[in-house]
Amino acid sequence: MEDFDFVKRTVLIVEDEPVNRSLLVSMLEGKYEILQASDGLEAMRYIENGEDISLILLDLLMPNMNGYEVLRVLGEKKLLVQIPVIVLTSNTSAEVESLNLGAIDFIPKPYVPEVIRARVRRIIQMSEDAAALRSVGKDPLTGLFSPRFFFRRVERIERYVSNRAMDAMVINVNNFHLINNLYGRASGDDVLLSLAEGLKSELDACLGVACREHGDNFYVYLEHQSNPDDLLGRIADSVRGREGIRTLRLRMGVYPKVDHSVSMEERFIRAEHACQTIRNDYTRRVAVYDADMFRKEAFAHNLLENFDDALAHGQFQVWYQPQYDIRGQEPVLSGAEALVRWIHPQYGMILPDDFIPLFEANGLIARLDHLVWHTAASQVRQWRDDFGSTLPVSVNVSRISIRDPRFEEDLLDIARNSGIQTRDLVLEITESAYADSMGQLVDTVNILRGNGFPVEMDDFGSGYSSLNMLTTLPMDALKVDMKLIRNITEKEKDLQVLTLIFDIARSLELAVVAEGVETQAQYNLLKQMGCDFIQGYYFSRPVLPDEFRHFLRRQQ
Repeated sequence: MEDFDFVKRTVLIVEDEPVNRSLLVSMLEGKYEILQASDGLEAMRYIENGEDISLILLDLLMPNMNGYEVLRVLGEKKLLVQIPVIVLTSNTSAEVESLNLGAIDFIPKPYVPEVIRARVRRIIQMSEDAAALRSVGKDPLTGLFSPRFFFRRVERIERYVSNRAMDAMVINVNNFHLINNLYGRASGDDVLLSLAEGLKSELDACLGVACREHGDNFYVYLEHQSNPDDLLGRIADSVRGREGIRTLRLRMGVYPKVDHSVSMEERFIRAEHACQTIRNDYTRRVAVYDADMFRKEAFAHNLLENFDDALAHGQFQVWYQPQYDIRGQEPVLSGAEALVRWIHPQYGMILPDDFIPLFEANGLIARLDHLVWHTAASQVRQWRDDFGSTLPVSVNVSRISIRDPRFEEDLLDIARNSGIQTRDLVLEITESAYADSMGQLVDTVNILRGNGFPVEMDDFGSGYSSLNMLTTLPMDALKVDMKLIRNITEKEKDLQVLTLIFDIARSLELAVVAEGVETQAQYNLLKQMGCDFIQGYYFSRPVLPDEFRHFLRRQQ
């Protein structure tokens, strides 16, 4: 209470004896603003009128409404937390009862000025310090604990229930920003407040605490729930039906029966991780962190931790899968796709599906892209020097790399420094990247093609495409997603979709590359449909550069 000596607090003196009131006023005036009441009824009028009272000095024996009744009413109205009460009486036997009713201190009569002043000052200071702590400890919107105080309370619970099964939970409102945008911030706040009330209601029935960690993210620590889906359902019921909001989806991540040897922070990281796994899954609203999720998380963590070492020690290898031109009588080797593999000292060979999405999410993919581009360009030059002819190589380009301001310049430098033509490095950009940032990408691809780089739309048909995209975007070829190729000989619908893609490509004068071709039947059907190029296990799996040389020798 640093400003205690500069701001006057208000003290309400409730005493029916005028002499005693005068004595108390003389002891405190000048230091405090003084309000006086001769009985409990008059005191309650001051309180109910909203006077900013810092302390009440309360006599017990008064007419109309005595001090005990005042304490009971203040207790019922939950005002004793805000306004501390010191009881004044000559009856020392009344001390216990008044303290039980909520009084914070007891001063016997007759009054000693030094004692009165010291007690008043100290109690006001303690009350204001406690109020400050409460304001820091509570979320101002929901009234739940703040994260800092939540973890303090959880650690206190932990000391007493270390042998009891407990759950760490994270609850989130799906697409909460849309509620704010569509219905207004007041409606969003109403949702959060209702969710908090639902949580409080559930926690009243069991050992548990909750906090609003940030925004629409809530942490809950409570006794193990055998059916967390039911718990979330009851909480959701308390939120649904808010005025103007018809649909609302909560999702929950649960780390059940927590390992008490794991840090409290890590417990909620695990619950958060589980919650994130169903962010875009509308078939589930609860995800449970289990041993399998732990293994996957540990695996992903290790890969991220090992990335720099892997780059430094050459653990990423670039393999090549041959592509064949099938437009003539016999297939002719026409190019290769560069595909990265991670030869990990602990896990052995790791395929791209296990680490590419992870690196895309963490931004590391740009550094891996550069490694593959450099390696592939050098390999094109090496094969040209060894065999006297150039074989173009396709390389993947991530969305992260496309956003790099130096993207085009880096590619030109790589081609220049490797001594190859830009046409020898074919850039494969996924269909999802086209959909992700159309405007910027159109400009970027126009610059690349203007500099001689061929551009293919990779994974075409994987779910993002539209006819409008095909007519808007500059490209040289469509690379059909292998999922469409897989079933064309068994599923009529897949064949019809593929036929439509070929018709569109022909009308737009785009070459078509089919990947994932594995059987003679697929090969024959694609050739009959007018496919231009294919790659897949029908010809070869991806191989290391030395093994790829035999395809080049056979072609000579």
